[in-house]
Order: sequence, then structure tokens, then C-alpha cells
Amino acid sequence: MIAVIRHRIDENRSASMSTDTELTAKLEQLAPGTVRGRAIDRLAMSHEASHYLITPLGVVTVEDRHHVSRLMRFVAENGVPLSFRSGGTSLSGQASTDGLLLDTRKNFRKIDVLDDGARVRVQPGATVRQVNTRLARYGRKLGPDPASESACTLGGVIANNSSGMACGTELNTYNTIESAVLVLADGTAIETSGPDADDRLRMAAPELWAGLVELRDEARADPQIVAAIRRQYAIKNTMGYGVNSFLDHDSPTEILLHLIVGSEGTLAFVAEATLRTVPVCPHVATGMLYFRSLADATGALPALVASGLATVELLDSTSLRVAQRDPGADEQLLTLDVDGHAALLVEFQEENSVALAERLIAWEAVTAALPLAGPAALTEDAVRRNALWHIRKDLYATVAGNRPSGTTALLEDIAVPVRALRETCEGLTELFDRYGYEDSVIFGHAKDGNIHFMLTERFDLPNAKKRYAEFTEEMVALVLRHGGTLKAEHGTGRIMAPYVRRQFGDEIYGLMLRVKQLADPRGLLNPGVLMNEDAEAPLKNLKVTPTVEAEVDRCVECGYCEPVCPSKDVTITPRQRIVLRRERERARLAGDAELVEALDRDYAYDGVDTCAADGMCRTACPVRIDTGKLVKRLRAEQSNTVVSSGWNVAAQHWGAITRAGSIAMTTARALPAPLVTGATSVGRVLLGADNVPRYDRGLPRGGSRRRPHARPDAVAVYVPSCIGAMFGPAESSLGVRDAFLSLCARAGVTVTIPAGVESMCCGTPWTSKGNLLGHKVMSERVLAALRDATRGGELPVISDGVSCTEGFLNMAADTGLTVIDAVTFAERELLPGLVISSEFESIAVHPTCSSTRLGVTDPMLALARAISDDVVVPDDWGCCGFAGDRGMLHPELTAAATRPEAAALADRTFSAYASANRTCELGMTRATGKPYRHILELLDDATRAPRASGPADEREGQ
Repeated sequence: MIAVIRHRIDENRSASMSTDTELTAKLEQLAPGTVRGRAIDRLAMSHEASHYLITPLGVVTVEDRHHVSRLMRFVAENGVPLSFRSGGTSLSGQASTDGLLLDTRKNFRKIDVLDDGARVRVQPGATVRQVNTRLARYGRKLGPDPASESACTLGGVIANNSSGMACGTELNTYNTIESAVLVLADGTAIETSGPDADDRLRMAAPELWAGLVELRDEARADPQIVAAIRRQYAIKNTMGYGVNSFLDHDSPTEILLHLIVGSEGTLAFVAEATLRTVPVCPHVATGMLYFRSLADATGALPALVASGLATVELLDSTSLRVAQRDPGADEQLLTLDVDGHAALLVEFQEENSVALAERLIAWEAVTAALPLAGPAALTEDAVRRNALWHIRKDLYATVAGNRPSGTTALLEDIAVPVRALRETCEGLTELFDRYGYEDSVIFGHAKDGNIHFMLTERFDLPNAKKRYAEFTEEMVALVLRHGGTLKAEHGTGRIMAPYVRRQFGDEIYGLMLRVKQLADPRGLLNPGVLMNEDAEAPLKNLKVTPTVEAEVDRCVECGYCEPVCPSKDVTITPRQRIVLRRERERARLAGDAELVEALDRDYAYDGVDTCAADGMCRTACPVRIDTGKLVKRLRAEQSNTVVSSGWNVAAQHWGAITRAGSIAMTTARALPAPLVTGATSVGRVLLGADNVPRYDRGLPRGGSRRRPHARPDAVAVYVPSCIGAMFGPAESSLGVRDAFLSLCARAGVTVTIPAGVESMCCGTPWTSKGNLLGHKVMSERVLAALRDATRGGELPVISDGVSCTEGFLNMAADTGLTVIDAVTFAERELLPGLVISSEFESIAVHPTCSSTRLGVTDPMLALARAISDDVVVPDDWGCCGFAGDRGMLHPELTAAATRPEAAALADRTFSAYASANRTCELGMTRATGKPYRHILELLDDATRAPRASGPADEREGQ
């Protein structure tokens, strides 16, 4: 199953890591097609957000909880260690293993909203953001509010007992979980809800049931243990097992459920969980309070916390200096002469405007006595508030993105009683200075005494481990001396597992050991995590980051990019594309030519061919990496000379190429489908699947030729997309070009179509393939024509395909030309002059990757809402993966990318389906079987003369 990876010998890996076809065969019998044992699979999954790097024995994509049960029984019978991975955003090493790694991301994303949002039932692969999006329409959200909410999944939130900026200890996972479906270490499934839950647990797992009762009674019988547990959990605390369960709950089932919270996959698998939700407080006021010293800032905490603030976030002086480098820093921060200063980002969150007004009235009195170094203004303005939060949330990105190449970023968290916060922060700062960790920042949730600190280390240097070990030892002593916990939110993981006994003492640690023995007697669930007697364990398997290339070197492997990636369910993700480049370089440096060859062979399809290069990863990346640009460069390096030459020629004769493509599409529609699909299938075999598109009957006829139309009184230059010339509109539709021109005429706005338009293109087909010469040829011709048509940039250029708009923007950068998408232009300039004559009963809208990046989604929705009172963007929308011709070259990419959105739309029929790009419309039509059209086509329909039919009778074929 697994090729031996000779260049890396993990310090806890044995000879059994070699290829084992028998093991593969047995695992495949449990669920065929779920085992991933190639080197590329194992190395891609060896990387997660922590600073540990351990290669799994193999990866299994879990199908459902029954599959988990079979796997649990299998590993128990064969003595194979097992760990779980979903989002891979954990920071303490708890999602890594040298055993089997079960990938629970793909098939565990179900979300059921219950009781009008008061509760929600979730599977472990759903992200916090996905769950909160479902809950938003009910005015509810999850209690835990981790900063990684866009990428962290509920499996990790439960496994780590996540909290966040506002929830404190009252609304964390431990205190909001209601029930769960658990799969125990022997494969037994347990449902913890219902009045007979205890009886079911006693019958299914009698030893576990009895052992929990015994531990509960022992803990409660010892006043010293009770007092120690209460003290430990008076603050945020995710060290060890949550033994406060023995005091907080009576029934063994409830005790087990709450022990599972924060157990980091070492006791059982959570296949499903039901959580209580909390109200969303929509009335918010935010401000940044600056102080001359850390002592002044921490001294202000009692008064600020008493004022009812929902969040109080600390930024130390180094944080402020680092934040001043951020392009998003505001004027107040930029003009601050930081000299020992500190800041508190504060926010009121209230359910209604009256409550917020009362808070604001009292605010002046609250702050009057504080030793502030600036005004204490609060703002309700969303733009200003977002700017303030940008300062706080982008600290990690600013430090990590500017770290030296080859270094590893380490983000840690601790908590102490609030009264000890100042001394703890000062102690940490002194340690940073003494050990030479420059630009190490301290920030965090001051209201809870919970702070994070970040440092960077280069573990390939001779004394790096020694320095890091000595720093850690002094940090541990500092935190425990102040009555704190070594982990407050991020989980114990591998990094703090040997320190659990030191924090809790022998007796409570003994309780934890017995919990592990009861639930996982063979010790096969995530060994080495949460509890570990090996004092050297935190220094093993540390991540060493080789220098590779700019995009790769800046990556911190956080995984924020993964939920938005269209290829995540078919091959690999942006994070994995990057880490595999690191692994290839590591293998090259080690002289492992066999591994380099294997990675190159598999990366060609997994990493390059199936990347949509849509740039969505950049929108989610905290250090703003566009992995698509890396892939485009790799495509250029790997390009076939003949194919590349063909694209160079195409750039010179684009008008003829688009006409030929249009004729081919129309001809194909007229021929028997098997004849055309058979021909393209043969071509794909002979010339390569990445060179010959696959034809299917769902593709439209060819489009009509673009022709110039000069208007001296024009207010804009309109460049119809070549996509529309090659691919015709939906059946019974005139297409976006005619729609846009009709709308302009109706609104009294004159546009001109430039000479030479039939040979123009935005250049995206060449950049997506990494063909720089062809792009240069096209750019020179297009820019010359547009400079002339716009009178040297006096008129804006309008593009009717949002991905084309993005291409023109990139092409026209620094030329003085203004490029506007037709949707934005229509919303600003045309809609005010139009009369809505008939509305659509309902419209389903598909935003695109380009509309997201360019800010065109809001104008698109504004147009949709102008012509319908019922406009829906599916909660699960995402990039369709069609990506120009990628959806024809690799239709499996589009199928995987659109599957969640198509499923979300399956239960309802809309009057119309809209997007803003022809290829995206084709991708969504293929996925849903519904006719997607450009939003401007719908606007054109709605502003024409009244029709006899009603809104519900919209033409299904449009």
C-alpha cells in the first residue's frame, strides 16, 4: 500500500511502514475505493496547521459512521493506530499520526437546523461558518466562535472544546453540546440522547459505564480533588481530559459525552452532535482603546469587563508595531508612536438598538477614569468596525507572511486568571527577548485572561531545538506559577501532552489515565496526543520547511483555503498543492530520485490538471497566496511545445479561432451525440485529456459573431466576450450581448463596440495555461485597440463576462484604462433608467469566483432583487470549477465542485436561474439540469413590454 519514503525517517516510525498489499486489501474489503496509499496521498495528509510533521501509514476516506465502526474493529484486531482528520486546522499536532489517518471531511457535512434554530445537529466535516450560515436566517449561531471559523470543522471544535473571542467558558463547546452519536474504540455506536441513554450505554459497554460511575464517585468524595478541578476550570482550559464532567454531570452517558469534548480523538469518534445555539446580536459598536503601557491596559480590564463588553482583545506593543506594517492599518494606528503601548479592541453586542444605546450612554462614564492614550470612540459603522477587526485578525497573517523563508510559525495559547495577565505578558516578553525570538507578538482574549503568542523558529539550525525546549520549559513554569493553564483553546495535542501531569498533579492525572484506559484499553486512538509520558515527545517530528518558491515559502499550512477550493473532493487542495512542492524539494535535496519521479507523475493530474486556478484560495488565505498562480506557472513549465505553439498561433488569429469554434459547436449539435463524443474521447486518449475537451450533449450551439458598432456619442466602450461568440446562449434566449445592448437602449445609455472586436480576448485562456507569449501577443493588440476606442482612457471599458472582466483588469493594470463589469455598470447606470414591467417569482443566483474577487456579487444580487422578491443564493454555493475550458477537459472537477450546490437546489424549482459568466452558467446547467442565464438576460426580460404570462410561467428553456 505504501511506498517507503526514504528521505524522511520519522522519529517514531517503524519498519512496518513499507508497502503492505495485504493491509490495503483488508481495508478495501471494508469499503472499496476508500484507501489512499500513494506517496502523494500520504504526504499531502501529513501536513496540518501545527508545527509537527508525521507521515500516516495510509489514508482512508470514511464513507459513514458504519464504515468507522468497521475500521475501529479492524484496528483493534490488528493493533494499528488510528487518528481522525477533518479540517486540519488544529495547532497542537493532534491531527497527525504514523498510523491510519481517517479523512472525515468529505462525507460528513450534513447540517440539520432544529426547533427554529434553537438547536442544530451537525456532522464533523461541516465548518463553523457553514453551520452559522444555516442558522443566520433564524437569528442564531453556535456558541463557540473560533477565529478559524471559515475552515475549522465541528469535529475539531468538539475534539478541542473550542471557544473563541466572545463565548468565554459559558458558551463554549462543553457547555453547549446537548447530545452526540459516538463510535467507541471497539466499534460500538452510542446515541447519548433520550431518557434511556444510560440503559443503552450500560448494555452496550458495561465496563465503560461502571468505570465512569466509579471515577465520578471517587472524584466527588475527595474535597481536595473537587477544589482543584474547580480551580482549573474557572478559566478557559483544554489541557488533558475534561474531568470537570465528573462534577458537572451525574449520569455516565452525560459524563462520557462531556469527556469526549476536548478529548482530541483519543476516546471515541463523534459521528454526529447536537448543540444548543445562541442568539445573534446584530446591534454592535466597536472601538480600539490605546494605552501607554501594558500595565495600564490590563489595569483597565475590571472596569471594562464590568461594563458588559462582549469582547475585549489585547494587543501588546510588538503587535501594534507589526500591525503598522499591514496595508490595512488605519490612520490612528499608523500615527501612533509605539513605545511600550498596548491596545484593547472592545465591542458591545446587543440584541436590539435600545440595549446598545444604553451601553453607549454609559460608555463615557466607564472610560473617563481610564488612563487612555487616545480617544475612546466607539463606532457602529460596518466599514470602520471591519477595519478595526482587520488590525486584530490579520496580526497572524502579517507576522507569518513576513517571516524569513525556511522558518516555521508557531502559534500558542495560554490562560491565567485576569489579575495575573500583566505579569504573565511581561514575563513572556522577557522570554522572547532572552531567547532571541524577534517580532513575537502577544494578543488574545483579555476578558478571559486567554492570550496567544506567536514566534517563528528554524528547526533545521543546530541549536534550534535546544533553544525552543528551554524557552518552553520557562514558559510552562511562568504560566503555572500564575495559576494558569498551558492550553486554553487549541487543545493539548502533542506539544503539551507531557505537561498534563505537571499542571494537574498526580491524583487528577491518575483519573485521566483511567478515563483513557476505560475508553481505549488498547491505546490505539490517536496515541501520543493529549497524554504522553515521553518528555522529549514535543521535540520530535518538528516541521522543517525548505525554501522552494515565493508562493510556497509564505504558506503557514493553516488550511483556510480548503473549504473554498473546487478540487477538494476530487483530488487535492491549495494547501496540499503547496506542501507537496515542499515534499518534492525535500526529496530532491535528499537525492531520492524515485520519490521525486512518483510525486511529479501524480502531481501532474492531482496538482496541476485539476486545479481550477480560480483564485478563490487567495480570498480565504490569511497571507493572500493565490495557488492558482503557482499552478499556471507550473503549466507553463510543463507545457507541450506543440500545444503551446498552437496557442501562440491562436492569439494571432483569435477571430478565426472563435468562428471555427462556434461552427464546431453548432455542427456537433446537429450530429449524432455518440459520433461526437466518440471522436473527442479518441482525441483525449491520443493527445491527452488536458489538451482535448470532452464534448457532451449539454453544451450549447455555437454563438454569433461579434461585430464593431461605432457610436461617437458613447459613454463607454463595450467589448462582448469571446465566450459568447464561441458558446451560444441557452435555448430560446438571445444571450447577454443582445440583452446588454437592449438594456442600454432602453435606459438611454449609448455604448460603442470597438473596431477589431472579433479578435479581442481578455487573455485568460493564455494565463490559465501559463502561456505568457500568447498572452503578450493578445495584450498588445487589445490594449492598442482599447486605448484608441476609449480616447486614451477617457471612456470606461465594459465586459459582459465577469471572469473576462477580471482578465481585462489584469491586462490593463497600470495602463490608465478603466474596466467595469457589465453587471456593475447595469446596477449603477442602467437600472435607475429602467422600468420593471414583469417580475420573476423566484431566482436562484450562482455567484462566481470572479464576482467574489471583484465585488460584483452584490451588484448582481441587487439586480436580481430588483426583478424578484424571492432571490436565493444557496448556502453551499462555490466555484463551479468550469474554469474556462477546465470543465470540458476535466468534467469530474466541475461535477465535484457543483455537487453541494446542486443538492441544495434539488428540493425546489425556481422561476429562473442566474449567474454572470457563460461558462459558469454551463457548469451549473450541467450540474442541476436547470437553464442558467446571465443576470442581464433576466433583467432584459423583466424590463421589456409586459407579457401575457405571469411570473410563474417563465420560459423554462431560457
